[in-house]
Parts: sequence; structure tokens; C-alpha cells
Amino acid sequence: MATAAASPDSAIRGNTRFFTIMAFVMSFIIVAGFSVNLAMGRSSFDVPLAYHIHGVIFMSWLGIYCGQHLTASSGNWSLHAKFGKLAYLWVPLMVIFGTVIMVVVARRTGGPFFFHVSEFLWSNTALVWLFGGLTFWALRRRRYTGWHRRLMLCGMAILTGPGLGRLLPLPLMIPNAWLITTLCTMIFPVIGMIADKRSQGRVHPAYWWGLGLYIAVFAISVAISHTSFGMGITEQLIAGTPGAERPMEAFLPPGFTM
Repeated sequence: MATAAASPDSAIRGNTRFFTIMAFVMSFIIVAGFSVNLAMGRSSFDVPLAYHIHGVIFMSWLGIYCGQHLTASSGNWSLHAKFGKLAYLWVPLMVIFGTVIMVVVARRTGGPFFFHVSEFLWSNTALVWLFGGLTFWALRRRRYTGWHRRLMLCGMAILTGPGLGRLLPLPLMIPNAWLITTLCTMIFPVIGMIADKRSQGRVHPAYWWGLGLYIAVFAISVAISHTSFGMGITEQLIAGTPGAERPMEAFLPPGFTM
């Protein structure tokens, strides 16, 4: 949310409370998901280096994102602009390492057992790139606060997936765990739409674009993941690795209990 002068689309820079609250709610869900998993012994720090690099980069984004909103709320537009410039550098790192970790996870374990391997690989990767696209679009529209804030929110909503996925009972949702997780992340733009309708009497077009692209990219990526082409790429990528030893479809491991 880099700073900019007022424009016809953003009569004033105020009215930041809703977006600040949403930023902290989404960040809390992400942190809570990983913290709960760690506390319950479902995950650990004993993982390859790629996981740690990915974690540091993505968790640092939460600080940048919340910092953007705190500086906007306090009217510290100079520091706000610096966070915006940092975002220009940080988002490409997130897209690159987000893509890398999808490949690493697919080859190491095939992804979480409650997800289809090809869906996990294709759709997750596509959505990481969509996050990058929406966030860059938001940064480029920083002079138009209405677009800027809402596109940032739509991009951030995508990142809540891993956190929500660790809080939801996804093993009980097989074979629709990936669909349910993604639909849950879309709640955040919908909340924004409702807030717009109540406060302004209309939904800002940024939400229609952001959520519309999210739905389209999700649907297309899942469809590709199940084609012979998509499955073929997935199989080639994980061939000869531990990820190829699990079923391609979502499954419950023998003796699994919640």
C-alpha cells in the first residue's frame, strides 16, 4: 500500500480501520495455523533448508503487510511509502520461493495426504503467481486508494490458505479438501464486498476483479491438473522421488486418527 496523492477514486486517505483490522485478522490466521500444527507435533523445524527460506520470506511479508496498514492508520505516509518500495522487492521473492517450495514439497512428500498431488502442485503454484499479480497491480494503483487497498486484500486472502488448511479438519473433507480450503479463503474478499455495500451502497470494482480472477485461476488450474498434460507434468516432476510413492489422489494413511 504505497502512498500517493489523492485522486478521484480516493477522495481521502482516511477510513483505514477496516483494512487494518482485516490485515491483522488474516495475518493472525496464518500464524495460528502454523503455530497450532507445530504445538500439536504435526510439523517441526527438522526440514530441508528450502522450507526455512520459504518460511522466513513469507512470514516477513506479514510484517510488511501489517506495517503498511499501521503506517496508513497513523498517517505516517513517508514510512508507508518505504514499506511500499520494500514490497516491490519482496513480492518477486515470494513468487520465486513459493514456486520452488511447491516443487520441493511435491518431490519430498507429494504434498499433504488430504490433497490430490497434481491439484496441490498446479493450483498452489498458479495461486502464488496470482498473488504476485494482484499485489503488483495494487502497488501500481497506489494513487487510487480504493483499488489499491482492495486488490492488496484480495492478494493477501490467497496467502491465508496454508493457515486455514492447518486449522480445518481437512482429512474429514477428502476428496474436496482443496476446494473447501480455497473457498474459505475467498470469504475475506466477500467480507470486503459486504463492508463496501453497507458503507458506500455499492461494491468497488476492485473486488469483482480480484475475486473474479481468483475464482478463474483456481478453476483453470484445477482443471489443468487433471488433464493428461497436467498429470504428465506432475508425474515427470516427482518421478523417482518419495513423492511418487504415495497415491496421486487424496487418501487417509493406514491407522490415521485425528
